[in-house]
Amino acid sequence: MFRQVDRLRPLWLAAAVALLMLPGCIARTAVDIVTLPVRAGAQAADWATTSQDESDRNYGREMRKKEEREGKEMKKRDKERRRACKEAGYDDCN
Repeated sequence: MFRQVDRLRPLWLAAAVALLMLPGCIARTAVDIVTLPVRAGAQAADWATTSQDESDRNYGREMRKKEEREGKEMKKRDKERRRACKEAGYDDCN
């Protein structure tokens, strides 16, 4: 009859081999766990702030929208001016 230790010998051997093979994986995992809060903080700061490039892009977008609104308003005023000119009886209302 086998003793308890004899039955566990292959398990102990496999555990020893695994321990010799795993230090690199464990060290890498430990580094990942330690650096995770730093990476999360950096990502949060990136999301919370606007870079100069983003700021310039947003400014350009707002200026184009503003120019488009002003252009529409100008066309509307010109159209109204021409209509009022024609109602006043003038022939050349361009």
